Amino acid sequence: MKTRSHMDVLLVISVFLNVFLCSAFYLPGLAPVSFCEEGKGGDDCKSTVELFVNRLDSVESVLPYEYQMFDFCKDDKEMRPSENLGQVLFGERIESSPYKFTFKQDVKCKTVCTKNYKTGDQDDTTKLEFLKIGMQLNYQHHWIIDNMPVTWCYDVEDGQKYCNPGFPVGCLVSADGRPKDACVINAEFNVKNTFYVFNHVDIRITYHSGQSEGWKGARLVAATLEPKSIKHTDPTKPTCEETEPMKVPVDFRDAVSITYSYSITFEENNSIKWASRWDYILVSMPHTNIQWFSIMNSLVIVLFLSGMVAMIMLRTLHKDIARYNQVDQADLIKLPTSKEKSSLPYEDAQEESGWKQVHGDVFRPPRKGMLLSVFLGQGTQIFIMTFTTLFLACLGFLSPANRGALMTCAVVLWVLLGTPAGYVSARLYKTFGGEKWKTNVLLTALLCPGIVFADFFLMNLILWVEGSSAAMPFGTLVAILALWFGISVPLTFIGAYFGFKKPAIEQPVRTNQIPRQIPEQSFFTKPIPGIVMGGILPFGCIFIQLFFILNSIWSHQMYYMFGFLFLVFIILLITCSEATVLLCYFHLCAEDYHWWWRSFLTSGFTAVYLFIYAVHYFYSKLQIIGLASTILYFGYTMIMVLIFFLFTGTIGFFACFWFVNKIYSVVKVD
Repeated sequence: MKTRSHMDVLLVISVFLNVFLCSAFYLPGLAPVSFCEEGKGGDDCKSTVELFVNRLDSVESVLPYEYQMFDFCKDDKEMRPSENLGQVLFGERIESSPYKFTFKQDVKCKTVCTKNYKTGDQDDTTKLEFLKIGMQLNYQHHWIIDNMPVTWCYDVEDGQKYCNPGFPVGCLVSADGRPKDACVINAEFNVKNTFYVFNHVDIRITYHSGQSEGWKGARLVAATLEPKSIKHTDPTKPTCEETEPMKVPVDFRDAVSITYSYSITFEENNSIKWASRWDYILVSMPHTNIQWFSIMNSLVIVLFLSGMVAMIMLRTLHKDIARYNQVDQADLIKLPTSKEKSSLPYEDAQEESGWKQVHGDVFRPPRKGMLLSVFLGQGTQIFIMTFTTLFLACLGFLSPANRGALMTCAVVLWVLLGTPAGYVSARLYKTFGGEKWKTNVLLTALLCPGIVFADFFLMNLILWVEGSSAAMPFGTLVAILALWFGISVPLTFIGAYFGFKKPAIEQPVRTNQIPRQIPEQSFFTKPIPGIVMGGILPFGCIFIQLFFILNSIWSHQMYYMFGFLFLVFIILLITCSEATVLLCYFHLCAEDYHWWWRSFLTSGFTAVYLFIYAVHYFYSKLQIIGLASTILYFGYTMIMVLIFFLFTGTIGFFACFWFVNKIYSVVKVD
């Protein structure tokens, strides 16, 4: 048995092994396992089918709990498979169960264990009350057979079938007689103020035989179950034909005895291939049409923005630059008086206003250049991490079958990408004329990760207090700190060293010594309205995809459409760039040359809309109750918002940086 302390010691090594190593053709955890009848297989063919249990979670609470926290049947020889960093971060706690089957041997109504609760016993009262809370908050079991979720499939609207990778502990019929959640599946669940425990499961395992294809044994391709509530009159000889459900009154006045049992059948189906065994789960999840609608909606926004940017680039800017460069430079030194300017034709008068007139101030270093460079370094790190993770996910390396791989990959990439963060931050800070290079590199390595870790640590304290399985052990926190300070920080220092060794980025025009006065701005060219408007269109491209992502995080739905997500990522990249460039041009035309911070905040403001949407999602879609769950939801949301702010802000800044350098490099000025 592997203890938690052993897992913590090996965690740093397993992080890298789970991502980068592969066995033969298959990825880690994805190699097929062959099963044979007892006594007919060799060493490479198993006869025992093991069922593992994962942590229980609920849509009404952010707090997941380990299986052993509930008073269910436990395995005498408890065994925990090794977990990678992603599984630990997501609160997965997989352990063995007493449900063990022999391949192709059907079992009818077998008792697993009986739990007795006596009145007056404090320990029994506590256990039963915790079980009742689990039923009241609709906590769900998550069982695993052959690395595949055991699903509960049932009919929904329009004759469609939905396969849920979990099933409820039980359900409650409230005092007004209304059945809650899963109690609607049985009309006999009708006694007021009563809990109904799902203490029996009918399991069906479907396998694909290898005889027809020339290989030995069989491979499991589906595992489904149907939960039932049955009161066993004789636990030693259960028949599972009793019609009376297993009831637990709200008031614990009489002794309660709950017998857990199961039935299992094996079924051959050679039409389902092992490689496509997840399809029946994923296909039952709707929304493909909605995804295409989201993509089309985003593409319309991109085409609209691209049209406006093209019009500015090809018509207005091209015409402006051509006219500006035709004017003799000697004549530009003697500026016309206001009387002469009023007598000039309209087109000539235009030459003395607009973006061309601020060429001597447009590259003036921004205020708080240190902070901006730090944000941009971290944003670059997040951008490369996100792009690489999504690209690998599109190739199938990070599928739901490879548990925890997505988060593990993201964390490992973030740790290894400290070098570009330090390089970008140092190079830009030097361009801004900064000299406090030690402060710059320390802030790049510690500021934003420190904020995220502090938030995460506070959330972890709440999980510790609540006894949740999502609480990370102290050893795992130490391992994360070791990754941060042992790998990421040194790599950031290396990147910063090379960044400061490089010369400052050369600007296409000289900066005047005396700042130019900015004229009175209209409402739409003032900083705040422009920044607020800048985040609307990028958010419009992602809000539908955001709904599915939030569902996968908080409603425990499986997310697998990484192709759509990668496409939306590219669209977001284009939209942030074009929206920022467009607004930057308008502000420069209004002779406001403070574009450094504005370009970052314009696209970065998309994160504010993300937070507003998360608040709306919390109140309209979730039924989360309890102060701890609410704090956890908004605590984790703030981490997401900060990461998204740095990510989108960096995209907008570099798009604007390229645009400004491009247009002023083709203008002939002294």
